[in-house]
Amino acid sequence: MSLPTLYCWIPASPRLSQLYFTFSEITLLQSDGLLLIMRNILIRAEKATPMKRLSIFLPLAHAFNRKDSTQRFLCNLGRASVVIAMLVAGNVRAAPPPISIPAMNDGSLSNQSEGLFGFLNGINRSNTLMGDMWGLRTGLSRYGMSLALLETSEFLGNTSGGIHKGFEYDGLTQAVLQLNTQRAFGLYGGLFNISALQIHGNNLSTDNLQTLQTASGIEADRATRLWEVWYDQKFLEEDRLDIKIGQQSLDQEFMVSTNALYFVNTMFGWAMLPSADLPGGGPAYPLSALGARISARPMDGVTVLAGVFNGSPVSNNTGDPQLQNHTGTSFPLHGGALAIAELQFAYPALGSMVEAGENPPLGRTYRVGAWYDSEQFNDQRFDQTGLSLANPGSIGAPETHRGNYAFYAVMDQLLWRNQKDPNRTLAVFARVMGTPLADRNLIDFSMNAGFVYHSPFAYRTYDTFGMGVGYAHVSKQAGALDQDTANFTNSFNPVRHSETFVEATYQYQAKPWLQVQPDIQFVFNPGAGLADPNNPGQPIKNELVLGVRTNISF
Repeated sequence: MSLPTLYCWIPASPRLSQLYFTFSEITLLQSDGLLLIMRNILIRAEKATPMKRLSIFLPLAHAFNRKDSTQRFLCNLGRASVVIAMLVAGNVRAAPPPISIPAMNDGSLSNQSEGLFGFLNGINRSNTLMGDMWGLRTGLSRYGMSLALLETSEFLGNTSGGIHKGFEYDGLTQAVLQLNTQRAFGLYGGLFNISALQIHGNNLSTDNLQTLQTASGIEADRATRLWEVWYDQKFLEEDRLDIKIGQQSLDQEFMVSTNALYFVNTMFGWAMLPSADLPGGGPAYPLSALGARISARPMDGVTVLAGVFNGSPVSNNTGDPQLQNHTGTSFPLHGGALAIAELQFAYPALGSMVEAGENPPLGRTYRVGAWYDSEQFNDQRFDQTGLSLANPGSIGAPETHRGNYAFYAVMDQLLWRNQKDPNRTLAVFARVMGTPLADRNLIDFSMNAGFVYHSPFAYRTYDTFGMGVGYAHVSKQAGALDQDTANFTNSFNPVRHSETFVEATYQYQAKPWLQVQPDIQFVFNPGAGLADPNNPGQPIKNELVLGVRTNISF
């Protein structure tokens, strides 16, 4: 098997996480799989002499199985990376679930029989339900293209609290087509990506819950819409620099905790603060914005991520932003700019090795960042004449402020690894974000934290159990308007202050292409203290939310 063919098996993904390997085992530190480290190894091998290639691959061959020959390892390396990528990178996350791109020439597809139901042959081993799609994926791979389809379905409901009780269905179909320029026409390091969404079902948070921190990361207005269209080009040795331009969704790269992505609640993905404070909720699912992003790795273990995007994902910041751009084909460039920068520290550094017999270190990643948006922002309390917006004499036009910003920090930390079973690990995560600008922001602080326990039971290597908490604090300025409303109307009007939820979830890997995820959430002080429209003298009662999510890769 030629090395270039092997190289094409490694899926290109914008969401790559750190892992390190030893001579005796390969241990996953984050949730997105073997992709980057294997790509870097293959890059070095591709530029090396045949003898040097052997020296690069031999340690990895022993890492998989000391009894494997180098030839057998090379034949299975690509397939192994695909299995790990599909089973791990495909794990469900909030807003929305990540989609794993099937590797080209995946060996599991070659064993499938021809015919209408040929995909059923080897269905228990295939990483996708439809396998080769009757030759479509093989045909696309000849031109350097990969196609991925992911269907996420949920049945969630509240058995207590809320403005209504009941269960609702919601679903999301994601389609992603990627073109690897090296495979297509020999240009190393280029990747073109286009994705689309088909959103269906109902919205439990809007219909029943009235929460700030919505119960599901896929909840959105029903639509079929374009999502992302971008081109990414890598530069320098070991891909230490890459630049991405085009229509991008920031929740795919910025302010992300990789361990938090296992949960269902939206706020474990795109944070509560930018969701509430940025125009249109910011360029995050199901919206995106035109811009450019640069990623640089000046030294091993340190990454600088920065980008500039249109200040709003929609051209009109009034009303429902999803309806303002209901097909995703509006590409506004007027108005302000959103600038974001993030510094990432990872230990151990990518590609670190530990000799056989040594205890591998526990991995950790820290991120610190900030964003600034130059758009105009409405005051949360006062109008343009200085009167409270609740005052009957107010002109109703809020005072405006130029610009908005916030700071954030994210931590992912591996706490424990079973010495006998390195797949069994316990990791914790936390993310905090805050802004001092209470006058123009509904939310001035948000926090997420929790833990994930991988392989919690024997022989359930790819299952994950997690518990997490989310907290959102309403700014004093917004709370003051609530008090003004109560004073001027002489009626009950709760002063909003904060909302907290806890979530427990279990991801069950039923098949390589199927995950089933039961989920339970409990919300304290829904809507930060909103009045119940069915009982205006009382706030909405605490809510118990139960449900299940399924994730099927086609």
